Amino acid sequence: MNNKFAGNANSYHGFTFEETLSGVSRAGFKYIELAAVRGWTEHIHARMSDAELDRAKALIASHGLTSIALAGHANIMDEERLQDFMANIDLAAKMECPFVVTSTGEAHFGKEESLNDDILVQNISRLLPKLEQHHITMVIELHGLYHTGEAIARFLKRIPSPLLGINYDTANIVMYGGIDPMEDIKKCYQHVKYVHLKDKVGGKGVWNFPATGKGELPLKEFMGFMDSVGYGGPYSIEIEYTQDYCMREKDQPGDILVADREMQASFEYLKALGRV
Repeated sequence: MNNKFAGNANSYHGFTFEETLSGVSRAGFKYIELAAVRGWTEHIHARMSDAELDRAKALIASHGLTSIALAGHANIMDEERLQDFMANIDLAAKMECPFVVTSTGEAHFGKEESLNDDILVQNISRLLPKLEQHHITMVIELHGLYHTGEAIARFLKRIPSPLLGINYDTANIVMYGGIDPMEDIKKCYQHVKYVHLKDKVGGKGVWNFPATGKGELPLKEFMGFMDSVGYGGPYSIEIEYTQDYCMREKDQPGDILVADREMQASFEYLKALGRV
């Protein structure tokens, strides 16, 4: 399949926007998933002026990159945060991103989410006019309580729209549920429109997400299965390292070298497979 492969800006949590663009570009990627996650990785945000966003777009282009998605995660069960996510859809449009990514609850540091398909169906339905206005596809990431594709597909089936789908995170299903992604994907692949191709070491609850290809997940087999079912959407390469490295301040001289090395290793893994 002729899939597009993007470097994920969240792989550069704690680094500047320019450091992120430089690392993703020098690794060999031509596409980037931008980060606009409040309280976490927020290289750009909806409060920026049009002039500031124009400068951001020029900087992206200067590195030979094309924006493929905006990560704008928010708790879409909460009314205030639903409004914030609407603003992130507008932001995705301004940044010319065909996809906008969220989880059902907060990606980090938010109040506890709940399992409530009815609220999700109601609130996501309210987002459809804005998605239709901008011709943007919203993809919901496996995360937190909704950590399986099967669970997300369950409520997406109730909202018939070509602008909705799953962002299948190959590592989050293990992190939050201890579930084999190769089993779960068979129950939801029809709804997958975007993939975070993230590797992992260890089982449920273990924060260890190395470069793509360096972990324990069957990513080659996963992509092979997606090929077999006709998946033509993007893959976004996300690296979240160990919890210690990811969460601390990036103030050591060698910190950026770690991120650049892992992004480069991910690209080389894909290149060896003939994917890029």
